[in-house]
Amino acid sequence: MPGPGNVSPLPHTEDMDLSTLLYIAITLLCTAAGVWAGVVAGRRLGAASTLADQPRLDSAVQPIEDTLARVEDYLRSSASHRAAETGALREQVRAMHESQLTLGQQTGKLVNALRAPTVRGRWGEMQLRRIVESAGMLPHCDFREQDTTSSDDGLLRPDLVVQLTEGRTIVVDSKVPFTGFIAAIDASDDIERVAKQQAHAQHVRRHLDALSRKRYPARYEASPEFTVMFLPSDAFLQVALEHDPALLEHGFDRDVIMATPSTLLALLRTVAYTWRQDTLSREAHQVLDLGREMHGRLTTMSAHLRRLGVSLGGAVERYNDTVGSLERNVLVSANKFVEYGVVRDEIDPPLPLEKHARQLRAVD
Repeated sequence: MPGPGNVSPLPHTEDMDLSTLLYIAITLLCTAAGVWAGVVAGRRLGAASTLADQPRLDSAVQPIEDTLARVEDYLRSSASHRAAETGALREQVRAMHESQLTLGQQTGKLVNALRAPTVRGRWGEMQLRRIVESAGMLPHCDFREQDTTSSDDGLLRPDLVVQLTEGRTIVVDSKVPFTGFIAAIDASDDIERVAKQQAHAQHVRRHLDALSRKRYPARYEASPEFTVMFLPSDAFLQVALEHDPALLEHGFDRDVIMATPSTLLALLRTVAYTWRQDTLSREAHQVLDLGREMHGRLTTMSAHLRRLGVSLGGAVERYNDTVGSLERNVLVSANKFVEYGVVRDEIDPPLPLEKHARQLRAVD
């Protein structure tokens, strides 16, 4: 333990923690007790001795007073910092509470809005369109929205008709009711919640049966023998299957496939992939037809060149024969005009052609 005149300096206030502060406080108490004991003993030695030792005692006590002052400043600073941090924490908690209240209000408005059939239908259509666009499909090229077809009961308007290769189509319906699901969220106890979830499963089954009776595959030529029933959330199908496990098999038996955003996205991306492959196949056939056409044209041009070469060879032979006839029969008589002094310059005979047309052949 440090002596009265050798008190360890305090660390910086920002580096001190609670254990360090306790250690300093204990050290100071022990030092102060030792000094006080020395003072008491000195008083017993008499007044003269006390006056003689007063400067030494003051120098021994002064570091303790300085250390206590620093401790007091540190405690005051720590209290101020704690007050500021507590105020900031209180403000954050208040802001979080307000955010939760706002989120709860917005959620309540959304739930109330989804209770209206038109809003539910529009939300399902928006979810469906977002998924088909995420799959890389283009409107009016890869799918048609709100298409119209006729039936014995009147006009039918599926939400989405996905166009496949070779003129085939897949019909997607997104008008699945989920009022029971929303009511289950607002249920006050587990019994009511289970009852509402069971009602939701019954609503999904009834809508599946009604969709099967529309017989969409028979309304569109070359359509697969099934219709896709789209549920805008995976939770809708999960809750329905919990209370009606045979729902999927029931839909398969009636040529209706239930799809959630994740499964429908996988299906549509497969369709988009087949479209890309079909496009590549068509382009490959176009390149093949172009190559065949180009080969035929090159064959015709090669035949023309061969005939032109033969013609050029014959023209060269005719030319050389004409030059020889000119030299033998014409120039001999014509140059006699020079001998008779009629003209001064002889006629230069034309040179014969020694080159022939090159034979056309393929070079490896």
